[in-house]
Amino acid sequence: MNKGKKGALTALMNILLIIYAIFALFPLLWMVMISFKADTEVFTTTFIFNPTLSNYKEVLLRSDYVRYITDSLIVSGGAVLVSVIVGVPAAYALARYNFPRKEELAFQILSFKFAPEILVVLPLFMLYQKMGLYDSYIGLIWVYQLISLPLLIWVVRGYFEDISVEIEYAAQVDGYPWYQIFFKMLIPLIKPGLVSSALLAFIFSWNSFTFPLILASSKVYPVTVAITKYLGTDTARYGNLAVAATVSALPAIVFALFIQKHLVRGLSFGAVKG
Repeated sequence: MNKGKKGALTALMNILLIIYAIFALFPLLWMVMISFKADTEVFTTTFIFNPTLSNYKEVLLRSDYVRYITDSLIVSGGAVLVSVIVGVPAAYALARYNFPRKEELAFQILSFKFAPEILVVLPLFMLYQKMGLYDSYIGLIWVYQLISLPLLIWVVRGYFEDISVEIEYAAQVDGYPWYQIFFKMLIPLIKPGLVSSALLAFIFSWNSFTFPLILASSKVYPVTVAITKYLGTDTARYGNLAVAATVSALPAIVFALFIQKHLVRGLSFGAVKG
C-alpha cells in the first residue's frame, strides 16, 4: 500500500513537472513557430500552417544580423574573459586573506551587480566620449564588468572557502611554488563554480540592453539593440523579430548544453558565503 501511494505520488509529481515545463517553454515554442510563419499567418493561433524560410533569409542573408551576433559574442566573451582573469585572484584574496573591512569591500563589489544601469550609464556616456571609448569593443567590455565581475567573484569565493587550507600547506611543504598550487591544484577544484559563474556572467552580459543602447552606435551593435530594428514606427515585422530573438538565444543555449555537467554541479554545490 505504501509503495502504491509512493508510486502514485511520484507519477503525480512527474505530471505536474511536465505541465510546468510545457507552460514555461510554450513562449519559446511559439516564438520559434512564428519565425517560420509568413506575414499573413503571424496572427493565427493554430499550430497548422505552411512553414517558410523567408524570415530567416531576410534576417540572416539580407541584413547585417550576423555581424550583430558577432559583436555580441566579442563583447560578451571579452567581458567574461576579463572577469575571469581579474575575478579569480580577487575571489581567492577575499577567501584566504584577512584584512580590515574585508566583508564591507566584498559587499560593495556585489552591490555593483544590483545597481540600476541607468544610474551610471549617463555619466559613463560623457566620460567615454572624452576618453575615446564610445562605440568601441573595449568600452563595452569595460562597462560589462559591472555585470559579470561581481557575480563571478562571489560565486568563486564560496568555492575557495570550501577548499581546506591544509591542502595548500601540504603542497608548500612538498616544495611546490605558489603558482603551481594555484593553477594545478586550486583551479581544477573550483572548475564547476568557475564554469557556472562564467556562463551566467556571459548570459547577463549578452542580455544587457541599456549599456549598448547608450554607449554604442554604429561600429559596435550588439544583438539586443539590433532586435529593435524590427520594431517599426508604424508596424512590427513579427516574423523577422521572432527569427532575430530565436537566433540570439542560441549561443547561450548551446554553451549551457556543452557544459551542462559543470553547470548543474556548480549551481548546486559551493554556496555563496558572506
